[in-house]
Amino acid sequence: MKSLGKDNIILGIESSCDDTSAAVLINGRIYSNVVANQEVHTAYGGVVPELASRAHQQNIVPVVDRALKLANISAENLSAIAFTKGPGLLGSLMVGTSFAKALGLGLNIPIIDVHHMKAHVQAHFIQQKDKDQPVPKFPFLCLTVSGGHTQLVLVEDYLNMHVIGETIDDAAGEAFDKAAKQLGIEYPGGPLIDKLAKDGNQNSYKFTYPKVDGLDYSFSGLKTQFLYFLQEKTKDDANFIQNNLSDICASYQHHIVSYLLMKLKKAIQKTGCKDIAIAGGVSANSKLRKELVQLGKDMGCEVFIPPFEFCTDNAAMIAMSGYFMYQQNLFAKQNVTPMARINLAKSS
Repeated sequence: MKSLGKDNIILGIESSCDDTSAAVLINGRIYSNVVANQEVHTAYGGVVPELASRAHQQNIVPVVDRALKLANISAENLSAIAFTKGPGLLGSLMVGTSFAKALGLGLNIPIIDVHHMKAHVQAHFIQQKDKDQPVPKFPFLCLTVSGGHTQLVLVEDYLNMHVIGETIDDAAGEAFDKAAKQLGIEYPGGPLIDKLAKDGNQNSYKFTYPKVDGLDYSFSGLKTQFLYFLQEKTKDDANFIQNNLSDICASYQHHIVSYLLMKLKKAIQKTGCKDIAIAGGVSANSKLRKELVQLGKDMGCEVFIPPFEFCTDNAAMIAMSGYFMYQQNLFAKQNVTPMARINLAKSS
């Protein structure tokens, strides 16, 4: 094991939903990022909270152990432990929080409670140990899209960011997963819709946009609209979905991506930001990535997209966020508790 002296070494722990992850960051660079997925939820068509928390209990020790070994350090080398405080599934968050508190107490080192959605944005600053990644300049706009959140975030600096637009009901990722379930696609459906859409015609079917003021989004109406669309089509043709699956996926995906970027374009015009970024699980969507690059060209903006491994839930982004907080001595107390809901500040 390395003797690392006064180096800043952060262990990140992520357990907000159904992925157990641990990462080690040394002096601002990621040396390991281990993720254990939970296949048990596939049979249920979505995440079952009780099963998720049990799986975290089984996974967290081997995942942390693996992360430390890949980084070639021991727990005694750690400077601090960063963990996801929320938002997320409370039972899952409790596992990560309890582990971080216990390990921090045992090692007599600080613990850092990280906001999950801030960490998704801060994933843009992750530098791997042997590879430099371009980073956005402040201030910049970040479209954060996941299964539980859809937000337009104005990022002033590493720790200062606020929401300027968000969904008023459901998230874009949920709209993808719900549509996939209605199409008979197994969970998680978003990536499979993306894959099927590559062989489809995005102009085959049209959907309408909700009337939502400002920079906010709404996806609940689209989910209902899609359900009625399928009911109407299958009433006349029982094999409609099977015979047109790729076209359906391409059209639906095109509509969601167009809607997301429609509001982002308005935000660029309103703020004047010249650097734009995406984050969150849905930022792995190939159509969104491609269209964002085109929007950047059209608007004269520089575009930043995280590597795939840092788009979905991962501990590297938690460690990165923890590193910024560590530098400001923003530590949590041992009586800290996880929170299922924690909102980022919103401004007009």
